[in-house]
Amino acid sequence: MNVSAQEINKKIHDEAHNKEILINTCTREGIVSFPEFKEMYDPLYAAYIPDAATMIELKKLVKKEHVKIVFGTWCSDSKVNVPNFFKVLDALQFKEKNVAIIAVDGHKKAENGLINGLNIEKVPTFIIYDKKGKELGRIVEHPKTTLEGDFLMILKKKY
Repeated sequence: MNVSAQEINKKIHDEAHNKEILINTCTREGIVSFPEFKEMYDPLYAAYIPDAATMIELKKLVKKEHVKIVFGTWCSDSKVNVPNFFKVLDALQFKEKNVAIIAVDGHKKAENGLINGLNIEKVPTFIIYDKKGKELGRIVEHPKTTLEGDFLMILKKKY
């Protein structure tokens, strides 16, 4: 399957929520410009301040990891945690090419088997991989501590 052949930032009508949503592979620009998501994204991103001490530790550990973000444009937890997670990634100067963003419908499904095998039960799910593609850990729905704190704990397990 050739991902480049898929429509990026595809919009569909979601029967589960009876509204237009994004589905499948998205870009950051695509999600921040999607009206329902943008409405909360901008103010939450601006307001989120990652914990400085945690970020210092995290910066020392971040190497060439990859992150997969599986979320729903319709989901209130996604609307809160995705902007905040991007704030953490930006503060880490995390390479955008190492971030995959996948939007799911109200049944937590994507098209073309895009999330098959990922065992997505709740959104958002942030999956952290090492540079070889091995899953190191995930943050599901909302963090246990903070997004940066959970990210740090996932990387600490690795080292």
